[in-house]
Amino acid sequence: MSFRDKVDKRLSRKQKAYEIESLMKNKRSEDYQVIEEVFDKSTLMTIYDFMNKGIIDEIHGVVNAGKEARVYWGKDTEGNELAIKIYLTSSAEFKKGMLPYIEGDPRFSHVRRDTRSLIYTWAQKEYKNLQRAKDAKVNVPEPLAIQKNVLIMNFIGKNGERAPLLKETVLENPEQVFKLILTYLKRLYTKAGLVHADLSEYNIMMWKKKPVIFDVAQSVLIKHPMAERFLRRDIENLHRYFNRKVSDILSVDEIYVRVTGGRK
Repeated sequence: MSFRDKVDKRLSRKQKAYEIESLMKNKRSEDYQVIEEVFDKSTLMTIYDFMNKGIIDEIHGVVNAGKEARVYWGKDTEGNELAIKIYLTSSAEFKKGMLPYIEGDPRFSHVRRDTRSLIYTWAQKEYKNLQRAKDAKVNVPEPLAIQKNVLIMNFIGKNGERAPLLKETVLENPEQVFKLILTYLKRLYTKAGLVHADLSEYNIMMWKKKPVIFDVAQSVLIKHPMAERFLRRDIENLHRYFNRKVSDILSVDEIYVRVTGGRK
């Protein structure tokens, strides 16, 4: 690359950065400065692209911040609320944690092992798992768009306030909620061909009196070598949580048979 080409490329990057800044500020983003400080240029370019296409119109506050990702509240051009999940591309620990859930999944058997490629794959995995779950009539956030490490979903909540977690909710009818979660778990297994692999009271929201299962990036196909172990762990978590809330609760083994139909 010639010196002139390098200069042109550098100027192009600066111009794009300026366009992103101007666009996001014009869209009344409350968190542009934070986004700029936390995310790299590639992520900012992805957000810019979503805005340019009209998928995102506004980005506002962070509704959830974890070690692996941040979820921002936003709106589309029609005013519909969005959950904008941005995976952190600089998370080295994230790489170690995700490999057991990617390895053994034929959908991602050829993925490269560098951190950025794995994180892009992780975002794609969540998008595809949400699609599978939605098609199986499991109550999950609707996946709307995916690009690199940015996943767009419909927002579960109202006016930028997320729905409460199951852990945060006093249930009026815990038996009914428990049965509904088991129904979703069965649909996820028998129709979507998936095991959640991290199901607990911390990744189920309650919205309009119904449970909404979220965080499905780690979910694996039922053919995955660890699928049965992950499913039993999910069931044990649910059993532990509902054990004192539901009278005559099924045993872990009974729940397993109900969810899988006895298949192994």
